[in-house]
Amino acid sequence: MTARSKGRPTRIAVVGGGCAAMAAAFELTRPELEGRFEVTVYQQGWRLGGKGASGRGVAGRIEEHGLHVWMGWYENAFGLLRDCYTELTGDADAWQRAFLPAPLVTVMDQAADGRWLPWTRAFPPTPGLPGDPIQGQRWTVRDYMLRTVALLRVLFDGVRLRITDEAAPRARSTSESALGALDRLLAYGEIATLAGLIQAVATLEGVLLSRAEPVGEPVLRFLDALTTNARRILVARLADDGELRRTWHVIDLAFATLRGYVASNLLNDPRGFDAIDHLDCREWLRQNGASEEALDSGYLRGLYDLGFAYEDGDPQRPRVSAAQAIRGFLRAFFTYRGAFFWKMQGGMGDVVFAPLYEVLRRRGVRFRFFHRLTNVRVGRGTPPHVAALDFDVQARIDGEDYAPLVEVRGQRCWPSVPLYEQLRDGRRFRREGWDFESHWDHRRAGTATLRVGRDFDFVVLGVGVGAIPYVGAELLAANARWREMVAHVKTVATQAFQLWLDADLRELGWTQGSVTLSGFAEPFDTWADMQHLLAHEHWATRPRGLAYFCSVLPDAPGGPEEQRERVRENAIRFLDTEVGHLWPDAVGAQGAFAWDRLVVPEGRRRPPRGPARFATQHWTANVNPSDRYTLALPGTARYRLSPLDTDFDNLTVCGDWTDSGFNSGCVEAAVMSGRLASHALSRSPALEQIVGFDHP
Repeated sequence: MTARSKGRPTRIAVVGGGCAAMAAAFELTRPELEGRFEVTVYQQGWRLGGKGASGRGVAGRIEEHGLHVWMGWYENAFGLLRDCYTELTGDADAWQRAFLPAPLVTVMDQAADGRWLPWTRAFPPTPGLPGDPIQGQRWTVRDYMLRTVALLRVLFDGVRLRITDEAAPRARSTSESALGALDRLLAYGEIATLAGLIQAVATLEGVLLSRAEPVGEPVLRFLDALTTNARRILVARLADDGELRRTWHVIDLAFATLRGYVASNLLNDPRGFDAIDHLDCREWLRQNGASEEALDSGYLRGLYDLGFAYEDGDPQRPRVSAAQAIRGFLRAFFTYRGAFFWKMQGGMGDVVFAPLYEVLRRRGVRFRFFHRLTNVRVGRGTPPHVAALDFDVQARIDGEDYAPLVEVRGQRCWPSVPLYEQLRDGRRFRREGWDFESHWDHRRAGTATLRVGRDFDFVVLGVGVGAIPYVGAELLAANARWREMVAHVKTVATQAFQLWLDADLRELGWTQGSVTLSGFAEPFDTWADMQHLLAHEHWATRPRGLAYFCSVLPDAPGGPEEQRERVRENAIRFLDTEVGHLWPDAVGAQGAFAWDRLVVPEGRRRPPRGPARFATQHWTANVNPSDRYTLALPGTARYRLSPLDTDFDNLTVCGDWTDSGFNSGCVEAAVMSGRLASHALSRSPALEQIVGFDHP
C-alpha cells in the first residue's frame, strides 16, 4: 500500500479528527518526509477531538465529553505531543507546563454495613518522563513475571512491618540450582513466618532470573504451596485490619496472575498474552486460584470501571479480554514514568487538539470542517479500492477557511458551539438549533464527492467503529473481514457530568487529597478532582471546587435527547443518594445533596434551587456511534482490522478499535494506530519506533 510520489505529493484524505486521525496526519507531514504527502482533514462539525473533544462554554468553562487523564506509560501519545509542543513553541520542555503529575489514586470498597471505604495510594515518581527515548527496552512475559514477583516482595515486606517484629530475611548464598531451591522449600512443606514467605518469593525470583532453567510444573506446584502458606499466615488477621485485607487482595491477585503465566504457558507460547484473549480477566484469575473476595475488591472493580468494561453498558455484565486486561494492568503499574496519572492543564481540546491543529496548519495541512462522511464508495475491478468519498456539507463558510479557535485566559481553545458568525446562514442555524455533531441531525447546506485520482490518492479512515455500518456499507458488502469486525468489536455508551462547587475538597468532607478515584457506586463509579482547572477558566468570582464524574451508560431505547435526560436523572439521583459517601459535608439536613453548593454561572437572574440547579452544570450522554467507547471483549482481538492490512488498495484505517498492539479504548492505543496508519503509507515511523507494538 505504500504511497510513492511521481512528480507531485501524494494526496491523502484523512477522514475524522480524533487522536488516531491526528496522529496519522502528524506523522505523514513530519518535516523529514520533505513534503511527500499533501494531507486534507475532513471533519464533521466545528472541532477536532473525537471522543476527546472539549469546548469552552459560559464563563470559559471547560466542557468535556468525559473524564480524560493520561497515564504515565503513554509513551507514543506523550512522545508525539512533546514533538508537537517543541515544534509549536521552540521549547522542548513546553509540554510539561500543559500536564500536572497526579500520583494519588483511590479505589473504593463497600463494608458490610453499607459504608464506602477509600483506599488511597500515592504512586511514587519513577525515573524519566513519558515520551523520553527508550533504549533497547522490550517487555516480555518473563519481564512482567519478574516485576510481579518484585511487587510481592514489597507487599509482603510491608505486611511484615505492619503486623510483626520479624527481621527481614538475609540473602542466602547457595550453589544449588534455582529449581533445586524450590524443591527444597517444597519438601519442607510449611512456611511458618512472613520472613520465610519473603525468602520463598526471593527464591522464585531466582528461578525466573535463571533463564537456563525451564519454568513449568515445579514452579506451578511451588506457587500453589506458597499461596496456601500465605493464606494460612495472613487470612486470620484480616477481619480486624482493613488495610491488611486490601493489601491481601492485591497479593491474592498477584499470586493468581503468576500462576496464570505458568499454567497458561504464556512464557513459551509465541502469542504471548494473546493466548488468553478468549477468556474474561476475572474468569482467568478465578481459574488460577484468586479468591472471590479479591475478585470483587475495589482494586479489580476499579480497573474494570476505568475501562468501561461492561457489555451493553450493563454493570452486571463485566467482561474484558484477559489478554488485554493483564497487558494493561502490567503496563500501567510497572512501566509508568514520572507519575502514574497526568492531568491536563486545560481541556483535552485545549492541551492536545489545539496545538496539533496549529502545527498541522503551519505544515500546510488543509482542514475541511462541517464535512460529514456519508459513504465510502468501493470501485469496481481489481484490486479492491476506494473510488470516492461522499460527504454532506453541513454548513458553508463565509470566507475562505473556517477559523475554529478562541482564546480563554491566553490559551487557544475550541468553543462549545460553532462560531456562527463565520457561517453562511449562521444566525438561522443557531435559531433552528442545528446540531452539527449529532448522528441524528441530517440537515445540510449541500453535498460533496471526492474522487480517487482527482481529489485524493489514499484514504485514512479515522472514524469510530460504531460509525462504520453507516458510512461503510460498500466496504462491508465487499469484504467478509470487515463484516466480521463490525459484528464482533463492540462499543458502549458512556455518561459524564461536571460540577462547579462553592467549596474545596476539605470543606466537602473529603480528606484523601486530590485523587483520581474508581470502583465506586453506580451509576457514576469514577470521579476525579479537577480543581486545578479553575485557574484556566474565566470566572468573575471563581468557584472553589470542580469535580468530574463518569461511567458507562446502559443501552436503552430512545434518541439522543432521551439519553441526555437519563444522564441528568442519573446524576441527580446519584448526588442525592451516593455522593455523601465521598463528600459527607455536601449533604443537607434531610440527607440529600446540598444543591446550593453548585455554582451558577454569572448572568442568571434567579438561580434555580434544589435539583433544578443541576441544569446549570455540564453533562453529556455519549451515544453518537463515533462517541461510544470501544470494548475489548473476550475472543474479539482476532476480528480487529489492522492499519497495516491491504484489503483495499488505497485505504488504511486508524482508531482505538483497530489492532494496534494495545487493543483498548485509550489515547495511547489511538495514537499507536495512527502511527501504524502512517507507516502503512510512508514506512514512517519505523515499526520499532512504535513503543509496545511488537510486545507480547
